[in-house]
Amino acid sequence: VAVVTLNRPDVHNAFNPEVIERLSDIFETLRVADGVRVVLLEGNGKSFSAGADLAWMRAAAEYDKDTNAAEANALGQMLNSIYTLPKPTIAVVHGPALAGGMGLVSVCDIAIAAKSAFFALTEVRIGLTPATISPYVIEAIGPRNARRYFLTGERFSADEAFRMGLVHGVFEDRNALAEAAERLVDDFFQTAPGAVDVTKKLVRDVSFAEIDKKLIQMTADLIASQRQTDEGREGTTAFLEKRKPWWQE
Repeated sequence: VAVVTLNRPDVHNAFNPEVIERLSDIFETLRVADGVRVVLLEGNGKSFSAGADLAWMRAAAEYDKDTNAAEANALGQMLNSIYTLPKPTIAVVHGPALAGGMGLVSVCDIAIAAKSAFFALTEVRIGLTPATISPYVIEAIGPRNARRYFLTGERFSADEAFRMGLVHGVFEDRNALAEAAERLVDDFFQTAPGAVDVTKKLVRDVSFAEIDKKLIQMTADLIASQRQTDEGREGTTAFLEKRKPWWQE
């Protein structure tokens, strides 16, 4: 298990270009780290993440368009490096997850939250738009909910986040939240790492695809290929022999 902690509690774990670069480097390292099966993303202090750092926002207001585009692209690449990580990712959320912080929640495969968590997409209230995070947030909460919360910038609770599907569970306090994270980690330790990688890509490829002959053939080819892998053979054999496969030992 790898635990990635946002560690700027004095600014509610807001991020700036340096944090974005650091997160990109960390997740690119985790992408090829053979010993890592699951990644947890959490915040230190009272917050998960308040989004963009105020000092960065003040500086960005003076940037030209090309500089702004380059920094936004770096944020987009960082978010995508988490979204496409071959390992499962779990966002463990307490306190505020605002704007870009909500983007971090959305790119993780699973998100769980303490009752103390709250969320908002506040960009329109300061004359901006949640452009870079929008593909991931809309995928997480759906277009209809996105219209409301993108356009109003209003705050919503952990329970509302659960109703929309942004988080998969809400827990009374941070101790209960940590216990829930441990249970999820245990569940992932029952899964085959290679199959998880393939299945994560499957979800991305199929989610917005038209169901046609091409998609049907792609999914047929995928399961046929997976059955021929070492994991596919081992998992099937272990099931038939009523024993645990190697990744559960």
